[in-house]
Amino acid sequence: MAADAPTRPSPTVTDDSAVFWDAAAEGRLVAQRCADCGRLRHPPRPMCPACSSLEVEVVELSGMGTLYSYAILHHPQHPAFDYPVIGVLVDLDEGVRLMSNLTSASKDDVHIGMRVQAHFASTADGAMIPVFRPREDS
Repeated sequence: MAADAPTRPSPTVTDDSAVFWDAAAEGRLVAQRCADCGRLRHPPRPMCPACSSLEVEVVELSGMGTLYSYAILHHPQHPAFDYPVIGVLVDLDEGVRLMSNLTSASKDDVHIGMRVQAHFASTADGAMIPVFRPREDS
């Protein structure tokens, strides 16, 4: 990476989100699943919003999904990003929704309903964060 290339800020890791970020550092996308009712949830949190259980499992996700919504962001600009930024909400095939960025795509090619897949981008301190790109087979 060039010395003047943008470097994304690192995520804020909490006790609840550490398992998500640890998996991302390994190139894996995970979510919490309630061990009692089976509901998947994201973002990570200590209690199931459906049944209030504190019992949790961590499951690996495919990273495949559908673009639910997006915004083309021009301002305010931050030196850690290339502009315009394509901010996206992705409905993953497993049923959870993530907010992220779409990469490897022109803003003119983005459309609601497009199929996307997760990949990982490095941050300023070497952490990894999930971002999305258009599916190669769609």
